[in-house]
Amino acid sequence: MEISTEAKLEPFLQWLQVNKVELRGCKIKYSDESKGFGIFSSNEFSDGVLLVVPLDLAITPMRVLQDPLIGPECRAMFEDGEVDDRFLMILFLTVERLRKNSSWKPYLDMLPTTFGNPLWFTDDELLELKGTTLYRATELQKQNLLTLYDDKVKDLVKKLLVLDGDSERANSIFWTRALNIPLPHSYVFPQNQEDLNKYDSINNSAELSNDHNSRGELINGLNDIKNEAQRVNSQVNGATSTLTSTQGETLWIEGLVPGIDFCNHVERSSFHSEKEISISYGNKGNEIHYPAEAIHSIPLSDSKALLLEEQKAQLRCLLPKSLLEHGFFAAGHPKDGNNDNKLEVDRISSFSWSGQRRMPSYLNKLVFPENFLTALRTIAMQEDEISKVSSLLEELVGSGGERQPSDAEVRAAVWETCGDSGALQLLVDLLQAKLTELEESSGMEDYDSELLLKSCITESQGQHASCENNSSEETNGWTQHKMSRKTWSSIVYRRGQKELALLFLKEAEHALQLALTEGN
Repeated sequence: MEISTEAKLEPFLQWLQVNKVELRGCKIKYSDESKGFGIFSSNEFSDGVLLVVPLDLAITPMRVLQDPLIGPECRAMFEDGEVDDRFLMILFLTVERLRKNSSWKPYLDMLPTTFGNPLWFTDDELLELKGTTLYRATELQKQNLLTLYDDKVKDLVKKLLVLDGDSERANSIFWTRALNIPLPHSYVFPQNQEDLNKYDSINNSAELSNDHNSRGELINGLNDIKNEAQRVNSQVNGATSTLTSTQGETLWIEGLVPGIDFCNHVERSSFHSEKEISISYGNKGNEIHYPAEAIHSIPLSDSKALLLEEQKAQLRCLLPKSLLEHGFFAAGHPKDGNNDNKLEVDRISSFSWSGQRRMPSYLNKLVFPENFLTALRTIAMQEDEISKVSSLLEELVGSGGERQPSDAEVRAAVWETCGDSGALQLLVDLLQAKLTELEESSGMEDYDSELLLKSCITESQGQHASCENNSSEETNGWTQHKMSRKTWSSIVYRRGQKELALLFLKEAEHALQLALTEGN
């Protein structure tokens, strides 16, 4: 570990102590070059609490709006709906980093200066992702950040500090370290000074626990939460909040918690002595979607759009690899023995309420989300089928429209009229198009596997720790390809996307064959 790295840690630990942070059953130390600092467990605790952080040390939208320097400017933009709560925290990080005498300096000095996410890729590294959903999302996010910086951040930071800000770094810091923080209602919306004072105590703190449920709730970062912070400004100005929550309720607010945010992100996490404590974001998958803009160009678009709305159908879905454990080609038995029953119950509740169509044999083997299949089923409908659905629903609820059919009843009528073959054919087409886009951009899955087999990873394009200076070399009769870790990660990601696309395409094609055979 470098001396400069050690020099950063000691002031930060002192800063935590001054701010009443308790490292009860853990310690913060250097992990490695790819992770930076991390939190490591120890045996020095008995109550199951590893780390305690006072609530008033959390960086939340409320803190930003109440800040004497940037609060007034942010409050005006927040009132007009020009910015959201995440922008407030990103701006706070930018400004505090530039303040010469910021009280947050020991914490900010510990934060990384470079990142491994695609926003920090070179143009050549980003091209390795071309054809993937991540490539399009990165291009869009880069453009959004540039627009945000030019339109709002640049002039505001200059006005506050007469300096140019670093909003891209602050954005990456927020998205790699933000957590959902459980806060008391009276802390988020204080009614008086007494409400604020009672949270100065160390007993009113965010805790990182080795209890599975507590840990899962506290460090479930970067998920979508209810945006309670949008209502904060009315309370800051002394107005009555529109929130209907009771005073004793816990609210989940997105923010940064110095100390706890040093948990690094991994696929799985566990608690053992001297082991690094990590955040798990779970099973990630491939995204499939039907372009919303294409709805307007299909036949009978208005009628179909209304049916989609009535069924609460979804035009996109995530397909994690874990879904395949319950499919037609699952290896062995499903891990969760109850899952098949759950799928069957969910689908039966929506299908065949009039008994006109026989239940398909493949019912509990379909791995695709029903909300997405509902959307595809509707999009594939013909004109006579729309008329038949209307007749079925009229028979159910009455010609006088005594009541509106439920979304489950509309779904049932659509399925009994159309079956599955139209939806599954459209799904096959979407998966084939996705796979073609991936392969046209970067070759087939086997090509990626060969690249990875012969790869020699360097930390950056200019550092060849374990490779020679040449861009490639002969090793055991085959060419070794040198690449940065970012390039290597991109190839791993796109190969995984191709693998998932192929596996789910195989599932969809088999389901389509069965649907056609059984008349569905």
